Amino acid sequence: MIEEPVLSVNLPDFKLFKRGKVRDIYEVNGKLLMIATDRISAFDVVMPNGIPDKGKVLTKISVFWFKFTSNIIDNHLITSDYKKIVSFFPSLKKYQELLEGRLMLVKKAEPLPVECVVRGYLAGSGWREYKKTGSICGIKLPADLRQSEKLPQPIFTPATKAVYGHDENITEKQAKEIVGERIYEKIKTFSLHIYEKASEYAEKRGIIIADTKFEFGKINSDIILIDEVLTPDSSRFWPKKEYEVGKSQKSFDKQFVRDYLDSLSWNKTPPAPRLPEEVVKKTRQKYLQVLKILAIPFP
Repeated sequence: MIEEPVLSVNLPDFKLFKRGKVRDIYEVNGKLLMIATDRISAFDVVMPNGIPDKGKVLTKISVFWFKFTSNIIDNHLITSDYKKIVSFFPSLKKYQELLEGRLMLVKKAEPLPVECVVRGYLAGSGWREYKKTGSICGIKLPADLRQSEKLPQPIFTPATKAVYGHDENITEKQAKEIVGERIYEKIKTFSLHIYEKASEYAEKRGIIIADTKFEFGKINSDIILIDEVLTPDSSRFWPKKEYEVGKSQKSFDKQFVRDYLDSLSWNKTPPAPRLPEEVVKKTRQKYLQVLKILAIPFP
């Protein structure tokens, strides 16, 4: 039996820090309780109905990759062990049914105001920009590349972080003006290194990570990896055995939702249309399939 989606988490005993597109975040003792709900956004707009178990899947995958990449860069994860978190904050015990599997205790960092996008393949907004200009975010690419084609090497293409509305691709020069050249070079290096290591692991298991985005934060002068990492919400996952250059690909991510929305006359601004039951069901299956392929147990 599929549970009802968890669309919002209210913890009256704790101070609400932020509600994002997917996560409800509470602050306690200088740390953050990060709760992944089952909300889903597309084109930076939150849908009125969610995907059951999606928050648990995102948490499982993020925790896996945080640990997998910890030798490259430190991250904000303290623990996702519910019993351990409850030992720190006993009043959470009464919320076990709601929170277990979707809660992380994390360090509080100052987020850097850029999205760190790495592209290994030509897809999405990168493909649309390339068709118009022959480049992505000011990076000139070889002529005559085809849709979904693997790039000669992964590229780092920063974007602005929009609290409301759409994120926008920016150039290297613009990103350096926002965060400074020294920090820019660091997050670029970290992003490419994480992508390359994760892509190698995923491809051996049958998933192509076409592109992904990372978020970084600062604690004092240290830069760490924050938010989520290499999930179906933040990445394009393609089945390797069905990959074929020159067309859009089947995917294990929310592209399925985007494709459905593209078939409508919706203008991609709020309010968003309700997702049909069949789209919800198939999207849930795709998210769970990623866990299985990456050998991450669920729940």
